[in-house]
Amino acid sequence: METLTGSIFYSHVMPAILGFLSIILICDGIMDENKKKTLAGIILFFGAGLLPFVILRTILGV
Repeated sequence: METLTGSIFYSHVMPAILGFLSIILICDGIMDENKKKTLAGIILFFGAGLLPFVILRTILGV
């Protein structure tokens, strides 16, 4: 049962939180004309989309 709970967290909860934080960083970086914040938001956004595939592969042992 722990694997199921962990996989739900990494596949549904964590990407949503990281995606939300990345949108906040992108908007804040654009409004302040801060390229570092904007770039960090873009990288975090792509990380939110790609990290679940990497993490779940190791958790589920596929």
